[in-house]
Amino acid sequence: MQTGKNVASSVKESAANTAASAKAGMDKTKANVQEKVERMTTRDPLQKEMATERKEERVNQAELDKQEARDCHTLERQAAATGGTHTYSTTGATGQPTGMHQMSALPGHGTGQTTGQVTEGVVGSHPVGTDPNVGAGTNKGYGTGGAHR
Repeated sequence: MQTGKNVASSVKESAANTAASAKAGMDKTKANVQEKVERMTTRDPLQKEMATERKEERVNQAELDKQEARDCHTLERQAAATGGTHTYSTTGATGQPTGMHQMSALPGHGTGQTTGQVTEGVVGSHPVGTDPNVGAGTNKGYGTGGAHR
C-alpha cells in the first residue's frame, strides 16, 4: 500500500501530465489553424508547402515538449518517493542532484556555496599595482612591435 506522500505525488504527476497533454493539444490545434490561414492567403505552391512544413515542425515540437514534461514529472514523483530532490538545468534537461560534487571550473560554482563574502550589487576590486605585468615604466618585452616604447 502506498503512503499518503506517494499517493499525492502520483496524483500530482497525473494532473501535471494531463495539463501537458492539454497544452500540446492546444499547440497542435494552433499550428493546424495557422497552416490553414497561411495556405488560404497565398497562391504560391512553394509558400503553401512551407506553411505545411512549419505546421509539422510545430506539431512535432509540441509532442516533444509533452514527452519532456512527462519525463520530468516522473522524475519528480520518483524523487519525492525517495525523499530526494529533482534538479533542472537551463537547457531544459533534467537530472538528479549532484550533491556537493563541483560541476564547474569556477570555485564553489554549482555547489550552492559562496567562495567568500558576497554583497548584492557590489563588484569586487583588486589593489592597484599588484599585477607584475602591468605598471608605469616597466617594459616586460611586450610592446607594439613598432618604434613606440
